[in-house]
Amino acid sequence: MTNEIRLAFAHPDERAAATSGPDALDRISLRDHIVEVEIGAFQAERGTTQRVCFNIVVEVRPLTGEIDDDVDRILSYDRVTEAIAFELAAERLNLLETLADRVAERILLEPQAMRVFVRIEKLDRGPGALGVEIVRARTVVQPVEAIEDEKPHPRVVYLTNDAVHSDRLKGWIDQLDAEAVPLIFCVGPHDLPLPETGHAMTQRRIDLLAMEQNAWVLAARDHRCVVVSTRTELDWAMKNGQICVWAPSKIVLDAVEGPAVGTEGAVALAAWFAREMEARRMIGIGETLPENGPVPVRSIALDDDVI
Repeated sequence: MTNEIRLAFAHPDERAAATSGPDALDRISLRDHIVEVEIGAFQAERGTTQRVCFNIVVEVRPLTGEIDDDVDRILSYDRVTEAIAFELAAERLNLLETLADRVAERILLEPQAMRVFVRIEKLDRGPGALGVEIVRARTVVQPVEAIEDEKPHPRVVYLTNDAVHSDRLKGWIDQLDAEAVPLIFCVGPHDLPLPETGHAMTQRRIDLLAMEQNAWVLAARDHRCVVVSTRTELDWAMKNGQICVWAPSKIVLDAVEGPAVGTEGAVALAAWFAREMEARRMIGIGETLPENGPVPVRSIALDDDVI
């Protein structure tokens, strides 16, 4: 076996050593860190967990002066495992590649981290380990606190079907759009009868698709409204002043701790979404919202012209 082939399958620590430059960096490593998680693009991988193994090496800038045996002066192993836990809790993912990239980028937010090797393997999908390995290097990275401070906090507005079809809809949108706050609309399912499958997972998808169909109905009522389905789209839209209508399937089905509500709980689903988006307020038009929800609420009657 040639040295190149051996290194391709060697632990990331050996790969880091083999590719280090003349100014060698210190390294810390995490070996065989196994977590049970729901991940994968195949239907058989939904609703069940599997073992995923992490091997990570972080090259860090050497410390100047005495360390003084002070844990606050070094990149702790806890920060590496916390990066893994954070990304696993943030969203259900389909691809190991996505998870590896996000873990690497979060580790590189640490001031000491200069380059990171991330190898992730599924242990239960075949007779061997199936995995990916990536290498990422530090560029110009903002601290986590700076990124969190820039996060927009939208208003989430739930519209009943009567509100969607109301002649007052344009006026409501005009008022909401006039305020310099990101705006996301949520709707329930359309009024047409829905198929009943008697199977929880398939019924949930049908219920969510009925909401998405209704989202497109709302978008057709006002050209300013754009249907969006992913967190990336929502983040971009909020930062660029776009009015969104939430299509819930992807975010709900990919959530690590998703809501246990169907079409009968459309308001509860919107409230869950408002909490996930860290909304500054949730408004219900044509619906009286419960006061004990996760965010401040305001209810607007269908005959109100002013919001």
